[in-house]
Amino acid sequence: MRLGYFTMPLHPLSRNYTDILKENREAIILCDQLGFHDAFVGEHLTDQCESVTNSMLFQATLINSTNSIKLATGTTNLTHTHPVLVATHAAMFDHLSEGRFILGISPGVLRSDREVLGLLDADMNKIFADAINVILEIWRRDPPYDIDFPDNPFKVTTRESQWTEIGLGVMQKPYQKPRPEIVGTVVAPYSKGVIEMGKREFHPLSANFLLPKWVATHWHNYAEGCAAANLPARTQDWRIARTVFVADDDKTAQAYGKDDANSPFRFYYKQMFTKLKRAGREAVFKHDQNEADELLTLDRILDDLVICGSVDKVVDDILAFRETVGDFGELVIAGMDWVDPGLAKNSLRPMAEEVIPRVNKAIGA
Repeated sequence: MRLGYFTMPLHPLSRNYTDILKENREAIILCDQLGFHDAFVGEHLTDQCESVTNSMLFQATLINSTNSIKLATGTTNLTHTHPVLVATHAAMFDHLSEGRFILGISPGVLRSDREVLGLLDADMNKIFADAINVILEIWRRDPPYDIDFPDNPFKVTTRESQWTEIGLGVMQKPYQKPRPEIVGTVVAPYSKGVIEMGKREFHPLSANFLLPKWVATHWHNYAEGCAAANLPARTQDWRIARTVFVADDDKTAQAYGKDDANSPFRFYYKQMFTKLKRAGREAVFKHDQNEADELLTLDRILDDLVICGSVDKVVDDILAFRETVGDFGELVIAGMDWVDPGLAKNSLRPMAEEVIPRVNKAIGA
């Protein structure tokens, strides 16, 4: 089992924006030093709490500050920009990082982002599908491209302006062949989108705010998609994000991870619960889809979704989680605001040096 990192990132409104960006860079640099496999960073245009506006731009600042960790967009919202820009920028990033790049993709569902871009009434899933088709085709073809899919508004060609002898009309292909790894986030129980990921050899990343029983529904659908395309379904390609905090003792972990009023985990899930409830998607926190709304409380959500404790307890909890969801290839730790930088940093180190080695020993990896 590999170890990864994912941050949305989500911070209190009172935080200084410059400090937030520095903190999130520092977290990924530390993950690189500790041997994490990859780090994903999310993006939003209009959320003061989640204030990275372009994950690819942010990650580019880390290429020369890290050595081995793969830098991933988490995700690039394909409805926010023209697919030619995504394809060419991602190709350049892949070369700058010499292959330490993962393209995470999603439609981008934040309502205020859609409004500011004039997309409130748009079919985001169609734009997303149209965009990824064009991106992949740009990477497959040579100029003049002539990409013109039926019912796809993104028509791409350089035929009229092409002058190959001096390089005009040519878009760069990625460093990795045939393309970088593409990862899609899975945020719903019984997701149908993950079937399409399997068909296209994209890899799923199951969200940290889903109950284990809902995460378990993703593998069957992913394997179904792989089978439909005659592709192998490999558990090593499945990433699962979890909210984990390790401390020297269970009491400290319980306080910082759940109980204290200023716990970053409590702040995170209060934000997520509020946002998902407003979007009508709070059912992801329910034990049963027909469960009464009043049974959903912040304390119960924290108990269900935050793994916290000493090394021994966290190892046991991760193994129990794996018993529920089945085998998977990477545990992705969700990054939180550094309310206490010392506790935050000291949680990442034992995850890499003690927890994951012991989990792998227990499962015979």
